[in-house]
Amino acid sequence: MTHETAVYTHGHHESVLRSHSWRTVENSAAYLIPELRTGLDVLDVGCGPGTITGDLAARVAPGRVTGVDAAEDVLTKARAVADERGLDNVEFAVADVHALDFPDDSFDIVHAHQVLQHVGDPVRALREMRRVCRPGGVVAARDSDYGAFVWFPEAPALDGWQALYRRVARANGGEPDAGRRLLSWARQAGFTDVTSSAGAWCFATPEERAWWSGLWADRTTESVYARLAVEGGHTSPEELAAIADAWRAWGREPDAWFMVPHGEILCRV
Repeated sequence: MTHETAVYTHGHHESVLRSHSWRTVENSAAYLIPELRTGLDVLDVGCGPGTITGDLAARVAPGRVTGVDAAEDVLTKARAVADERGLDNVEFAVADVHALDFPDDSFDIVHAHQVLQHVGDPVRALREMRRVCRPGGVVAARDSDYGAFVWFPEAPALDGWQALYRRVARANGGEPDAGRRLLSWARQAGFTDVTSSAGAWCFATPEERAWWSGLWADRTTESVYARLAVEGGHTSPEELAAIADAWRAWGREPDAWFMVPHGEILCRV
């Protein structure tokens, strides 16, 4: 990692990968689907456990897909996903989005999902993504916006969780409200042809809210985020335990509903 790279707030605890491994092109990159065609070469930046990467590879084959992440350990899981799906047109490597180790004009599509909120210099990251994208290609990014998360019923402890997470993420060098800033960052990076949109995840069935509340309850007490929150002086283990309990209680509410909004950008090169 370079000094521009922020500390990754979530880490790769099982509760984090539980969320990341749920992601697909359909539920997390639908805005990109019209751009995907067979034969295209794709770079998936911050690929994590590789579920979206595998979907991209299936859609563009025989085109090649390269998934990169700053953490080698999670790439082991990504390679296993590709092997399980029998994908032979995908490869993975460690990389820093601020300084990608690829020649200019290497890919037709450069994609990043939930990445720019975690990097130290998102504008520089977008410039690098543009550099490795071929003329006529597309740079695509999607990021959530923590300040715009909405849930029902009201739960004061979850208000505290939202404020705490945003403090911790910013102390680590990231920007948790990235979704609303994507268009601005793209313009600063020099893109002039940008289509900006929004999408959302919604968790409202008993199964969905149990899954969502459970992974956040576990993440609040057991992940790297929990350690960073305490070590940074932002909270205490006791407060984190209370927030985790509030997550589980919210998830048991029969009327519980949670929306995670995202900003999206398609930048033509």
